[in-house]
This record gives sequence, structure tokens and C-alpha cells, in this order.
Amino acid sequence: MKTAAVSKERLNNHINQLGEIGKTSDHGVQRLALSNEDKEARYIVTEWMKNAGLTVSHDHFGNLIGRKEGSDPSLPPVMIGSHIDSVRNGGKFDGTIGVLAGIEIVKSITDAHIIHKHPIEVVAFCEEEGSRFNDGLFGSRGMVGKITQQDLKKVDDHNQSRYEALKTFGFGINPDQMEDSIRTIGEIKHYFELHIEQGPYLEKSGHAIGIVDGIAGPVWSTVKLTGEAGHAGTVPMELRKDPLVGAAEVILAVENLCKGDSDAPTVGTVGRISAFPGGNNIIPESVEFSLDIRDIDVERRSRVIQRIEKKIQEVSRSRNLEYKIEKYVDALPVQCSHHLVQSLKQSCRNLGIDAPLMVSGAGHDAMLLAEITEVAMVFVRCRHGISHSPKEWADIEDIIIGTEVLYETVLQHI
Repeated sequence: MKTAAVSKERLNNHINQLGEIGKTSDHGVQRLALSNEDKEARYIVTEWMKNAGLTVSHDHFGNLIGRKEGSDPSLPPVMIGSHIDSVRNGGKFDGTIGVLAGIEIVKSITDAHIIHKHPIEVVAFCEEEGSRFNDGLFGSRGMVGKITQQDLKKVDDHNQSRYEALKTFGFGINPDQMEDSIRTIGEIKHYFELHIEQGPYLEKSGHAIGIVDGIAGPVWSTVKLTGEAGHAGTVPMELRKDPLVGAAEVILAVENLCKGDSDAPTVGTVGRISAFPGGNNIIPESVEFSLDIRDIDVERRSRVIQRIEKKIQEVSRSRNLEYKIEKYVDALPVQCSHHLVQSLKQSCRNLGIDAPLMVSGAGHDAMLLAEITEVAMVFVRCRHGISHSPKEWADIEDIIIGTEVLYETVLQHI
């Protein structure tokens, strides 16, 4: 097997050092966007970018960007990116390996004195996970011009708005100047992203990496059911307007409807639920829960969502509840660039690596960048397919294989 010039030891050290920032008691990572932990992480990643030969800045969406000029600065950059924020009590590989692999690739190009015409940018996108303000892919949505004032008004658990968090974070970020940071078609040549798979396919099939040829599109909504609060001991069961029982009925229906076609990759998840006022002796007045529906087929996804919404209507009517459905992300499935997929396949052949084509069920920054440029992704095998957990793990040997393939591919396009 031919070996590219990237350093396994350096990349592994960077992964481990970054994993110490926001480290939890059970060896996970909690590094929410625009937090003190995020700020500390940006300082160290900035130093690594500078050491790799990149000039570092932030745009007004909070994206950390390192840029290495090419021999023709007028040409659009080849971009490599992902994110360094985490979910609550997550792992140290999700997102971070994409940013750190990008830095390692540029460091290798710099050390080898490789002349390239196109600039190279390495980007750590702001709040991909959405764990602080409950709507993800913020930085990449911003870069392609899809952020609204409503997105800035969203508040965290401490009632701080995203606008306030951006405004006070530092690094020259100013949400009042976001328009200046929007990129349009033609301003980025290609976008590459390395990421752990977050699923079990590669481990089960015995492959270190896979080449992504499509990304399922998520629809994220918040559902609120409102009934009537009452005393848990005095209101008869047949007279109750209990939104929590109604929510339970809907959530079970979500599972059944998404499993309706056993051959389809449709998935549905309720990951967050809260009852108000939340007392153990109070029938709730209202219940709010998240709804995440994903599929690679838009029409099939739409049919499932329509059936879920019909079920919400039926349950609300039968239980005398009011309902509200607020959709805040509606992303189309994305096909990765055929041209770039072929480049990745050729790099794998050059390096003697067997990498299957696969679909990503998870959303990534690449799916937003696809609106303005060609995108490609490489997945790295992760243990038992576990992600968003302290148990998340990817072997450095697999990560370095993915980095080498990306390195060889980037060289073809700069």
C-alpha cells in the first residue's frame, strides 16, 4: 500500500488534545457552540492551523476558517471542513476528525512545498450539532445564505439568544454583518468532509472507510400538544385532557409509520420531550417534543410526515387537545458530486484501499455546501456504530486511511 505524507502521530495527538477540552467525567466530550469550551477549542485549533501554514479568521456566522493561498489567489478555494462543537455528553471524534484531518492535509502540503494554483480553506463550522439552540448546521446554513432573524432570536437553556452569544463571543464575529460572510455559487471550487460513519455498516462489512454518494435529508419539527392541567388525584381519567398521553400515542405512531416499508431507509426519532408544568402530581397542561424524520427519497419522506401529521390531528381531536407543529429544518437529500466520488475511488485504488459506496443517514455540513458547490464525503468506521455518546470511538489507523485518501484526492483538485 502506498502511504501519503500525513502524520499519524501528529493527527492522533491533536484528536486527543482537543478531546480534553470539555471532557466529561465518563470520558465523553461536551463542547457546546459558542461556550467557554468552544472558545478554548478554537484557540488551540487556530494555533494548529497557523502551524500548518494557514491564515486564520472567523466569519460573521462564527465559522473558524484557515486559508492557504495558491499561486493564483483569484481562483476559488478547495475547502475541507466539518465541526468541533459536540452534542451534550458526546464523543471526541464526531466532526473533529474532519477539521483536524483538513489541517493535517494542509500541513503535509506545506511541508512538502507542493505548489498549488487554488487556495485551500479548512473550516470548523459553527454549531453543526444544534445542541445549544436546538437547530443545527448553523454555520453552514449561514455560509450559503439561509439564516434568518428568527434563527438569531433562538435562546438557550439560560435564555441567552444566539445573537447575544455571537455578539459577545469575540474573534471579530458580528452577527449584524452576516451578509458579508455569505458565499455564492462559484466562490468555492469543491468541498470535502471526513467524518465518522455514526452507524454499523463499515464495521460489519469489514471496511476501514466508505465513500458517501448521497446524504438523507432531515426534516426537524417541534410538536406542541396543549390540554388542561389538573390534580393527579382528583380529576377522573375519563375527564382528563392529558397531552402527555396524547404525545405517547403520537410517538408510538412515529415508530410504526417509519417502519411501514421494511425496504425503505426512512427513520424517525423523538429525541427531546418536556412537560409543563412538570410536577409529579400534576396532569400536564402542555407537552412539547422534537420530531426528526429522514430519508433519501423526498416523496416517501413527505408521505410519512403527512401520515404523522394526520395522526397528530386524530389524537388531538379524540383527546380534546390543541396542537401546533413548527418545522424549522427541511433539508433536501443530497447527491454527492459524481466527479468527486470518482476522484475518491481513484485515490482508493492508488492506495490499495477497498472503500464501498454508501448513503449517509445523518445530516452534515456538506449537504448545505452542496447548494453552492460540488461536495464529497469520506466515512470512517466507528466501533459498534456508536456516536453522540462517550462510547464513540474510531481507531487512528482508520482515521489516517481516510485522511490519506482525502489528501490524495485534494492534490488532484488544487
